Amino acid sequence: MADGSSKGIVVVGSGAFGTALAAVASASDKVPVTLLARRESVIDDIKSTGRNEEALPDIDLPQSLQVSLNQTVLQAADIVLFAMPSQAQREAARSLFGFIRPGTDVVICAKGMERSSGRLLTDVVAEELHLHNVAVLSGPGFAADIAKGLPTAMAIAAETNERAAYLAEALSSPTFRLYPSADRIGVQLGGALKNVLAIACGIVEGAKLGDSARAALISRGLAEMSRFIAARGGEAETVRGLSGLGDLVLTATSHQSRNLRYGIAIGREGSVRKETGELVEGAFAASVAAAVAAELHVEMPITDAVAAIIDGRLDVKSALEQLMTRPIRQE
Repeated sequence: MADGSSKGIVVVGSGAFGTALAAVASASDKVPVTLLARRESVIDDIKSTGRNEEALPDIDLPQSLQVSLNQTVLQAADIVLFAMPSQAQREAARSLFGFIRPGTDVVICAKGMERSSGRLLTDVVAEELHLHNVAVLSGPGFAADIAKGLPTAMAIAAETNERAAYLAEALSSPTFRLYPSADRIGVQLGGALKNVLAIACGIVEGAKLGDSARAALISRGLAEMSRFIAARGGEAETVRGLSGLGDLVLTATSHQSRNLRYGIAIGREGSVRKETGELVEGAFAASVAAAVAAELHVEMPITDAVAAIIDGRLDVKSALEQLMTRPIRQE
């Protein structure tokens, strides 16, 4: 917006995270906020109960939050949040291309890379929407905590610091604080890789290797993230912030984390469960990151091990032995 203010926000995706973001944005009463859903049952649920029981049970949503199935609501939005899973971002952008006006700020609210290409989600969505101003929101924040109004801080990265600051101001609330960044590469890769590392920490917990082993994985995982981000053209120091260290600590230690729970199950059972009933973004990101790292000649032993376990190329015991017996050297 030329005048520096937003006149409308639409959140695309009525899952837990999308619903939480719509709720916190609507509760701030800055501008009209609409949650755009695909299923009529979700709309009926919210209108009749004031809740999205399927995604966020027992959490009341603000009365000011609007809900819709009609994609034309996007035409009045100045900020659009894409809150669908990472692997659905391209299809969603392609289907919504005709409804999003030029100059609209689109914010990716998923953590991952495109599985088929290894590309960043900002690049994927910008390509489909023919937009340059595609930002990304990432960091330590569980949907339920955000929706309940519990204190949460995340990072938002845009093409410029000025644009990131505008979006941070437009989307922040007293309990939901966004901190601007111009490092879209680092913020995105931190969000994607922390899910992989959380699976690794879950495997360690499930195998009962102790908290010291978890701490070692977190610290060595940060080193992996830093190397990978730098090789992809981002800023290595971004891993020290909310989208790196902050998000990794949360996801690797809290049982609210789907990725951690997935890893725990693998560690306990010694193999991958094919059906978890949950979306585990790290399971998609592991093999993608490992393949891209190999192309860039970046050493990522933890990511490689998680990818090999998930792909069925390595059993848990062998993977842990390889990680624990790596050469001792300065990195």
